[in-house]
Amino acid sequence: MVESTEMEISVNRQQLLRELTATQGVVERKTTIPILSNFLLEAQDGRLTITATDLDQSIRTSCEAKVKKAGACTVPARKLYDYIKLLPEGEINIKLMENHWVQIRMGRSNTKMVGMARANFPQVPQFPEASAIRLSSASLRAMINKTIFAIANEESRYTLNGALLTLKDGGMILVATDGHRLAHIEKTGETLNVSGEKKVLIPRKALSELQSLLSASDAEFLDFADDEQTLYFRIGGCLLTSRKLTGQFPNYEAVLPRDNNKFVIVRTEELMGCIQRVAQFADERSGAIKMRFEQNELKISSSSTDAGESEDTIETPYSNDPLVVGFNSVYMVDFLKAVSHASEVRLEFKDAQSAGQMRPEDTSDDFKYRYILMPMRI
Repeated sequence: MVESTEMEISVNRQQLLRELTATQGVVERKTTIPILSNFLLEAQDGRLTITATDLDQSIRTSCEAKVKKAGACTVPARKLYDYIKLLPEGEINIKLMENHWVQIRMGRSNTKMVGMARANFPQVPQFPEASAIRLSSASLRAMINKTIFAIANEESRYTLNGALLTLKDGGMILVATDGHRLAHIEKTGETLNVSGEKKVLIPRKALSELQSLLSASDAEFLDFADDEQTLYFRIGGCLLTSRKLTGQFPNYEAVLPRDNNKFVIVRTEELMGCIQRVAQFADERSGAIKMRFEQNELKISSSSTDAGESEDTIETPYSNDPLVVGFNSVYMVDFLKAVSHASEVRLEFKDAQSAGQMRPEDTSDDFKYRYILMPMRI
């Protein structure tokens, strides 16, 4: 790697800001390795490439630029982003000076930032073209939105800190669980270039970055690939890489309910309103609410010594034996937000001790979504 001593470009402010925004999530704010707080800027062949990494994951993206002198430099990421945001629209000139200083000029504004040696910036892996699998951007985005909130936050439960993606010809499945709940979505009708089944664990942080990149992109497809250590997601001109999570994801199929024969169908909005009102009076630590199913009605209640008590009733066809189940209200609300597009949801139960299963009632044919929730003792 040659340490370039010169670089000079001009670049459109709006285009530069869009790419800097895409890379923000990966930059290390507090790091013991100073170079990780910097962007790597590389200019050649009419393009400016911007790279950010925290060693676990990286984003590389690019935009058009007028390259007067090809070269590379590193710039403090947050400072550059905050400064470019405050500039008016127009052309920005960026030039590498002596001692790794970087000059940024626009109109009457002239700023110099203290950079660092390009040689210190970690090497970022290249996309392995040979093993690329093309996925639908819209399908994957919808699947992430319906599962990411169920990923565990506890560092100790390492293999639960990610979601399991299964790719097979004809479809893909994404599953996330934190041990108390499980979100499972399957998309059928996809033609994928895979033989048999391919399973990968995607870390929460990478999934969150992927969610942002897919939301900001209008690309119809993304390319996915992996090798022994790394996952690669290429969306348009942007490449996200992430270190793989190692370890065994739990055998979730064993906990999927098979015989939940008691069910009610409720309007999504009505159930959401009831739970949110009642949850105001739930115990703060547990968030527990009680759901009582009786003849043609569902009663939702909560109480705590500090706040008081609350009860709401929903009329709904129900003719099975009465049933009382306790659930964490936050977990219920997460599910209802994820299916807010569906007008009705189906709640399925076996008894007060077994996991409940929830799903949108008016599902589309090619998405199958279910949410499994362990009951609470109340």
